[in-house]
Amino acid sequence: MALESKSSSRCTTETAKGTHVLEIVGYSLEKGLGIGKFVQSAIFTVGGYDWTIRFYPDGANISYADCVCVSVSRDLTGKSKGVARASCDLRLVNKDTGLPKSIWYPSQPTPSVFDYNNRVFPECGGSIERSELELEASEYIKDDSLTIECVLTVIKQSQVTKTTGSSEIKVSSSNLSDHFGKLLLEGKGSDVTFSVGGETFAAHKIILAARSPVFEAEMYGGMKEGKAESITVEDMQPAAFKALLHFVYTDSLPDVGDFGGDDYVEMIRHLLVAADRYAMDRLKLICQNILGKNLAMETLATTLALADHHNCDRLKEACIEFIASKDEMDALMATQGYSNLKRTCPSVLIDVFEKASRLRRA
Repeated sequence: MALESKSSSRCTTETAKGTHVLEIVGYSLEKGLGIGKFVQSAIFTVGGYDWTIRFYPDGANISYADCVCVSVSRDLTGKSKGVARASCDLRLVNKDTGLPKSIWYPSQPTPSVFDYNNRVFPECGGSIERSELELEASEYIKDDSLTIECVLTVIKQSQVTKTTGSSEIKVSSSNLSDHFGKLLLEGKGSDVTFSVGGETFAAHKIILAARSPVFEAEMYGGMKEGKAESITVEDMQPAAFKALLHFVYTDSLPDVGDFGGDDYVEMIRHLLVAADRYAMDRLKLICQNILGKNLAMETLATTLALADHHNCDRLKEACIEFIASKDEMDALMATQGYSNLKRTCPSVLIDVFEKASRLRRA
């Protein structure tokens, strides 16, 4: 028997975060300083390194002559040396609320490398158009004063440590749906029965109410069904109602093997109607997905009418794409379902023709 060894380690990256506020009093007096010229904040320390904020009232370079620029950089005269990795978020402070807002583009969520020894000093920062900043309605310049807030995050060296392996106990997958399926099948503790097309189904009111808002209203909302021990469901096939109950209890559909191919698709059509009737949206989407994968020209018009009547936009789009991809509008028009659709839902056909035409031209 082969022995399997397992070990593990953990890499932890620490950060140091600091905030510095630079207030520009007499903002209008700083304009005209010159492109590339800046006003610099006092030196502040974050993560063991010295930093400064630079404010360029006339833009950092000729490309930003119409902008106000702000950046943060390592202090060249400071005592802290070496390589630092950091990211910054530069913000303007709303003079009315005192709240900062990141408006500089681009801010630097990705760390930059500041190498003191090799004189590599990228500037984290960004710009804002001067005209936008100086609007009369500006929330950031009041009494000729502008406040800039810099939140700086310094990434420290990662620490790698060995971790103790733990014994893994294999846990079996959930069998909750199996238990609820058995409860439905055996009918133990059931407190309501449904009569559907001559067949009877036992169920539990509390489970039905938990899964469907319509069942909840019927069982506990003061409707007459809530007091009845037997409820007759009209206009529904027994197979569809049985599949509905199966989904209520197990969150899954019955095995396809219980039906023939065409019979299964037909049952799904009826199940979609039931899902819509009982406001079970997930089941309704599952039915749309199955029908969308089993489209046939002979029944396409019927499926379209079904999708339109029950507000199944995804299924409707799938039908339209099916028609456009096969370019078989003539074949669709030759079906009996088309004649019925033309008589009962002419607006649907107009929509189909328009969208299919656009798809073919695309």
